[in-house]
Amino acid sequence: MSTSVLRSDSHLPPATRLPSAVQGLAAIASRRLFFGHLHDRHGTAFTVHLPVFGRAVVISDASLARELFTAGDKVINVQPNLGRILGTGSIFSLEGREHRARRKLLTPPLHGKRMKTYEQIVEEEVRAETSTWPVETEFASMEPMMRITLNVILRAVFGAVGDDLENLRRIIPPMVTVGSRAATVPNLPRALSAVDPNRRYERMRVEGKALLGDLITRSRNDPRLEERDDILALMLRSRYEDGTPMGDDEIGDELMTMLAAGHETTGTTLAWAFERLRRHPEVLGRLVAEVDEGGTEYRHATILETQRSRPVIDFAARHVVADHLDLGPWRIPRGYNVMVSIALLHDDSREFADPERFDPTRFLGTAPSPAWLPFGGGTRRCIGAAFATMEMDVVLRTILSEFELLPTDDRAERWFSRGVAYAPARGGRIAVRRRH
Repeated sequence: MSTSVLRSDSHLPPATRLPSAVQGLAAIASRRLFFGHLHDRHGTAFTVHLPVFGRAVVISDASLARELFTAGDKVINVQPNLGRILGTGSIFSLEGREHRARRKLLTPPLHGKRMKTYEQIVEEEVRAETSTWPVETEFASMEPMMRITLNVILRAVFGAVGDDLENLRRIIPPMVTVGSRAATVPNLPRALSAVDPNRRYERMRVEGKALLGDLITRSRNDPRLEERDDILALMLRSRYEDGTPMGDDEIGDELMTMLAAGHETTGTTLAWAFERLRRHPEVLGRLVAEVDEGGTEYRHATILETQRSRPVIDFAARHVVADHLDLGPWRIPRGYNVMVSIALLHDDSREFADPERFDPTRFLGTAPSPAWLPFGGGTRRCIGAAFATMEMDVVLRTILSEFELLPTDDRAERWFSRGVAYAPARGGRIAVRRRH
């Protein structure tokens, strides 16, 4: 947990009078509801005390978010909790020059001409997964979407299918579930170790890192390494500007991050997309017509609107490392965390008219507002954003070309907290029939 000292010249946003323990329980139960309540009471900036994060300022104003994301790394830096979950060698854990160098190294495999190769992988995995889908029988879409996105990232990273990756397929899904919960819960006393997600996650992570270590060693010794174009091979061949390679531990942490973060958020967003489309037949009809005509614009807008209205990750955090951070009218001391509430920003009628309405047309013919932040912002914006967007686009295109998605008049699925991520409570239930 962060430690902070409140200086006499600090000027913090209003704080709730609830005891810290009550604040913590409320945040664990539902950050969305808790932050929404405090927003209604205090406005677009307030101070809280949270498990793991400690003293924190929560903001939901686009101009303040922009100020935060453009502050230099001598003033703010990555929230320290990420290193505990993703590993100290992960890009999400690095600071300053190290972070910039790693980001430069990892950007090429996730962008540009390689996307065409990845598109083919996505389409193949969608067709394989959907080949056994039941017809006119409702089922939860989230698990199949998670399988698709995990298989895609495994193939993109390792360039292989088959038994070699079965152990990773076995361990990654439960590890992501436990890790998402562990990221928001402090270490429990030893007497409660049996139910402590942090201890369970650490055991699973050790096993996962060992599996990845074996795959890294085998790939490094592969006589065909120079011919391979998978992400692991590219990482093994890559060099920093000074000519040094990435170490195996660094590569292992990056692979773990890609496998975990690279499939849960995308799979969950797809489940939310199906949940939304079944309840908005006019949007669904226009999407299908566009798929049949070979278009892309409305589908892309639908993805953006799903991410706006149902953000899987509802906040982005930074840690104050300078003596203080001046943010709008506030002066926030060293040691505090500042959390941008993505959920509250996306529901702000000043930024998105009639925010309760699911309306992809708000993104047609225009770039997303700076208040649209499903991938975070600033120099730490998700490095896999282009990959994730491509993946969601191909999944929707392929499924809507093969299946008729049956509408429903059921009420919207409620938000369910998985820890860090928010998913549809019933798994984004769908019913389909084949079109051909």
